[in-house]
Amino acid sequence: MRRVHLLGSPPPKHQRRSLLLFLGWEWELRCGSLAAPSSLSARNSMEQKLDAAACSEQGARPPPGKRRRLGTTRQEEKQPGLPEEGQKRYVPPPKKLKPGVSFNDAHFAETSYYFEGGLRKVRPYYFDFQTYCKGRWVGKSLLHVFSTEFRSRPLEYYRAAAEAGLLRLNEQPLRDLGVILKNNDFLRNTVHRHEPPVTAQAIEFLEENDEVVVIDKPSSLPVHPCGRFRHNTVIFILGKEHNLKELHPVHRLDRLTSGVLMFAKSIEVSKRIDEQVRQRQLEKEYVCRVLGEFPEYEVTCEEPILVVSYKVGVCRVDPKGKPCKTVFQRLSYNGKTSVVKCFPYTGRTHQIRVHLQFLGYPIVNDPIYNTSAWGPGRGKGGNIDKTDEELLRALVEEHLSKQNLGLLDIAEEDLKPLARDKVHETPGNCDKHLQVSPISLNSENTDLSKDKGENGTAMSSQDPAPQVQLPKRDSGETCSDKLRHEKDPLCEECKIEMPDPSPKDLVMYLHALRYKGAEFEYCSKMPTWARDDWEET
Repeated sequence: MRRVHLLGSPPPKHQRRSLLLFLGWEWELRCGSLAAPSSLSARNSMEQKLDAAACSEQGARPPPGKRRRLGTTRQEEKQPGLPEEGQKRYVPPPKKLKPGVSFNDAHFAETSYYFEGGLRKVRPYYFDFQTYCKGRWVGKSLLHVFSTEFRSRPLEYYRAAAEAGLLRLNEQPLRDLGVILKNNDFLRNTVHRHEPPVTAQAIEFLEENDEVVVIDKPSSLPVHPCGRFRHNTVIFILGKEHNLKELHPVHRLDRLTSGVLMFAKSIEVSKRIDEQVRQRQLEKEYVCRVLGEFPEYEVTCEEPILVVSYKVGVCRVDPKGKPCKTVFQRLSYNGKTSVVKCFPYTGRTHQIRVHLQFLGYPIVNDPIYNTSAWGPGRGKGGNIDKTDEELLRALVEEHLSKQNLGLLDIAEEDLKPLARDKVHETPGNCDKHLQVSPISLNSENTDLSKDKGENGTAMSSQDPAPQVQLPKRDSGETCSDKLRHEKDPLCEECKIEMPDPSPKDLVMYLHALRYKGAEFEYCSKMPTWARDDWEET
């Protein structure tokens, strides 16, 4: 037998392994093994034997694929959260999210409704805005992100919120806004949320069976949560008051548009009806009241429509827009306004409203397309002597002067830049540093009455630091009944009282009258304002 002499200190581990493999093959050849030393099966078999022997010597050492990184022990394994001094910050992997959007009883229990002055109102509640770090945020500080992309609140607010424990990074309280964001960072911001009121008009059911739910949607109600609306939406009202959940909207209606609205009870039904929409097999019929004497003959408008701003929700006729078609038929004229039927053959955003504006017959009370912000002709013929930025700023400023900004579907972070700081800041909002004591996110003490003044004004730097105690949240989003009536020291909306709109201001004279498909047809009643004997008061 060939001898191998080992001189001096033992060879390195990788050399010992190679030597043992060689000796194993040599032994198998001399013993008459059928496996050749160069065969793959012999090599694999020998490696398995060596691994088993190594495990027995070292005490059940884990296999190579499951070994921990060199230099770490079980006690030293990385934990999510903020790093200790001198350590690198660890970011946990993202969680798998369930596909689709659905709301359950925990979401519905966040707050409750009350009715006042013909309006449906939502009691203020605490809510968690959650997001993973966007790609454009990676490598930037959280303070920079707040200052550039979340401009609806001053930086002092975010500093005070961090001190109060309202900001969390990877589920750990965040005190330092200078932290540099990494990929997969998970951010949570707890806010005191106020929702605008909507009309108190009840939802009327036109049809409910095993496949669909069809309603007559009141004006001012969004179909699903968006912007500042969450509980004051059709989806939440149907879930909270009628126990109708897991609904799939077949089509959309603008918030200020009333009429026929269809929901599918299963994804299969939704896809079936959606295919009819794609194949242009769905007939839609609307009715509206417009300014002026609309022509008696049928009018067809095929002007392309371009979205000016998705956030503000404004469109206009433009050659670069998407093709669309609407047919109009006059029903009546009372000397000032006309009732017109509308047949949209496409489904562009604000299609009927934009086409009527282009024709010179805007909807009587359209808060966007029948305003002086469009110029003397109010957009007739597509004549707008403003850039898109100037148009958006003019719309915001006009609504600010009328104190009815809620009729614009505008994102809060875009309000101040568009209005060029014409929005009056709440006293003590920016100039003074808010002092807020740290809080416990799971505290059961929900009495805030001692922390606010009689008139709910802002706390100055001389005031004692308010002890903000958030409610105990099982789902991460709900709050107690007691807190819903209280004011939050950090909440800007709690410091001012905005006048309520009248129910009349929340109604636009545009109504979805009929929807007809290959297997169904649903119609609603003609609205009061569309009758021949109607007179505006």
